[in-house]
Amino acid sequence: MLTKKQNLLETINGGNPDRFVNQYEFLNIIMETPTGIEFRYGETWVDHWGITWQWPEGQLGMFPVHHDGKAVIQDITKWKDVLKKPEILTSDEAWAAAVAHANAVDRNEEYVAGFFAPGIFEMTHHLMGMENALMALYEEPEAMQELIDFLVSYELDFAQVMVDKIHPDCIFHHDDWGSQISSFVSPDMFEEFFLPAYKKIYGFYKANGIELVVHHSDSYAANLVPFMIEMGIDIWQGVMNTNNIPELIKTYGEKISFMGGIHSGLVDFPAWTPEIVAENVEKACRENGKLYFIPCQTSGLPMDNFEGVYETINKEIDRMSKELF
Repeated sequence: MLTKKQNLLETINGGNPDRFVNQYEFLNIIMETPTGIEFRYGETWVDHWGITWQWPEGQLGMFPVHHDGKAVIQDITKWKDVLKKPEILTSDEAWAAAVAHANAVDRNEEYVAGFFAPGIFEMTHHLMGMENALMALYEEPEAMQELIDFLVSYELDFAQVMVDKIHPDCIFHHDDWGSQISSFVSPDMFEEFFLPAYKKIYGFYKANGIELVVHHSDSYAANLVPFMIEMGIDIWQGVMNTNNIPELIKTYGEKISFMGGIHSGLVDFPAWTPEIVAENVEKACRENGKLYFIPCQTSGLPMDNFEGVYETINKEIDRMSKELF
């Protein structure tokens, strides 16, 4: 029987896996890195960038607040007047938990995955709101390019510290690039603003010992896959069923793999049942095949919103491995 890591490599390299890669099993994600991200259910808070966040009770997640003058950037042409880089913690104390976690991982079995979020596109709309961020790409492209370059420089500074501290062999990076039915920006605009940014970021990681780039975007983004390949993504995690996954595998499978196909909104909800999970998992496994595809919920961490869903998905993937391998 192949190890988790061996089976993953056989799957994404078009080899001979002996089972489906089961969701996130090959990633040991180091969530203790001091990125400044906070998860404060039921609260309102301001983060290290000055972004105001709310996570209302009863809701499944948090989102930035921009009304009543709370947006950090009110005028994109004056972003330099209001935006400062947060301090990047470098002390042994700040990184102690992350280092301990990374050192405890069997790297022959799993990838030590550095975690980074939010990504460059998400940061633009976290700072000023989605509508203003999208309009600024059209109306003030020079200022937006300057802002993107600034955000990239911060991320590269953080990446250097993370590489030095925990020596990851994988990066698990979040940046949602679309809704369920379309990308947020056109391919041409993505190529102009975000492809160069990510070529710098993922190029840095690849040049510093990162073997595997896993990018999360739980969305439609089929029209951006050629750019994902160019920027160095090995696995697109979060690929929704609204993408034609079998066609993507057929077209691009030798260059990138696809992790998802089990729409979290269809399985991870209050009235979920094991039967619903089984139906969705079987459909994903049968339709998408054994190579260049990892059956996984589309949400961006190995967890569920409603107890039992994630574990049930795992069990059903194991069942399909026994049937199809």
